[in-house]
Amino acid sequence: MGVKHGRDYGDILKELTEAVGRIPDSYVFFEMDSEEWSSLGDTDKNEVYEALAEDLFYGLGTEPVIPVGSGVVMHDQVNHRIHILIGDEDLAFVALT
Repeated sequence: MGVKHGRDYGDILKELTEAVGRIPDSYVFFEMDSEEWSSLGDTDKNEVYEALAEDLFYGLGTEPVIPVGSGVVMHDQVNHRIHILIGDEDLAFVALT
């Protein structure tokens, strides 16, 4: 189902893909280890980030907080945003409207 949004899904997906790429160990979400991750080329890494962003977008529709490696991705329903955090640091957010 995904989260409710008023912006173009393609724009949201692009921004969310870039944002999850800022989590240094986001590959852990797909049960990869650092050796597997470092063996991938840039194109393959970008494809993994995009798949992760799609999974998160749809997962946040039912689960408001999803751990991703050392970070967490949260759906802020009040402000219509998706926040990407590591600890208390807000790495990025993606506006949904």
